[in-house]
Amino acid sequence: MTQHNLHTPDADDYDPSASSLADQVDQSVMAELLSIRSSIDNIDATLVYLLAERFKATQKVGFLKAAHRLPAGDPGREAAQIARLRRLAEDAHLDPAFAEKFLNFIIGEVIRHHEAIAEDHEAASGQHPQASALA
Repeated sequence: MTQHNLHTPDADDYDPSASSLADQVDQSVMAELLSIRSSIDNIDATLVYLLAERFKATQKVGFLKAAHRLPAGDPGREAAQIARLRRLAEDAHLDPAFAEKFLNFIIGEVIRHHEAIAEDHEAASGQHPQASALA
């Protein structure tokens, strides 16, 4: 039996010049493409760190909600945030529908995290899980 060395690439393995186009385009075009992609890579890294900071803040909200037996979701807040983000997207010339889908995905993850925090809090305090759902 042959053992395969399966390697999952990580951030240290990232090759910013990786492209299947290198042999298909002029070297000057490839250089410009790589330069633009470098900017995109920097923006992507910034987005990851910003999302991490956002989730640290929403985790604090989740602990506060759990401690006071508040529901994981807040539809009024969520609707206001979606409307606000759509306006910001329009101002930034970004498709508002895309911005809304992105925020809805984040909201869904935040609610899932808040529910898990509430379950952990209830288990630690010995409360029945449905007690907070009725509050």
